[in-house]
Amino acid sequence: MRIPVIAGNWKMNKNIVESVSLVKELKDFVRGIKGVDIVVCPPFSSLWMVEEIINNTNIHLGAQNMYWETKGAFTGEISPLMLKDVGCEYVILGHSERRQYFKETPEEVARKTSAALSTNLLPIVCVGENLKERENGETKAIIEQEIKALFLKIDSTQVGKIIIAYEPIWAIGTGKSSSSQDANIIIKFIRELFSSEYGSKIAERIRILYGGSITPQNITEFVKESEIDGALVGGASLHALSFFHIIKATEIL
Repeated sequence: MRIPVIAGNWKMNKNIVESVSLVKELKDFVRGIKGVDIVVCPPFSSLWMVEEIINNTNIHLGAQNMYWETKGAFTGEISPLMLKDVGCEYVILGHSERRQYFKETPEEVARKTSAALSTNLLPIVCVGENLKERENGETKAIIEQEIKALFLKIDSTQVGKIIIAYEPIWAIGTGKSSSSQDANIIIKFIRELFSSEYGSKIAERIRILYGGSITPQNITEFVKESEIDGALVGGASLHALSFFHIIKATEIL
């Protein structure tokens, strides 16, 4: 049985004081929650302080990005070993905002994913289509391109640790979300891609999340679907109570 993941992507929000306040409140809310892997992904500047608060709790620390090299002359970058050093267990890779604003390619995301796995970080790899691609009927083709780039870098001994987040780009931060049925169809397609490459046994281990305007009001309809193993949450993760309600709804199911 796949353990669901609820991961909060804070993006470029919350200073250190605000980050500390949020996780202190969240820690009290989620005490006793079982059967859900809870992840918070603050900005780099808050990682250390957040880890101090959530250490030895049921909340796990994640980062929002990393580079694939372990060290060197790469000004402005951060390595997987540095993330491990501050207590990170997870890292978000290939988020649509990274692909859109910083021109990250599927090949670069694959290199980052391989590097994360090599340092025992659990990568949450984001894939998804924009509105134009959706309207043109290209959703599956775009996702297949992004997923198959991973296959060139990841072998069967590592792939079971990957977490995929299907995030239809047109739904991120817009208040719009895919229907749970449509999301389930795409996530099943993603699992089938892994099954074709690595076999059904490995594919069934891979956790695949939905991301795109998730709220306490709509989370249940997504996580009740057979193929959806949780959510990558944006705006609703910036408030401890709303994030807790999303986590709690997932625990119940």
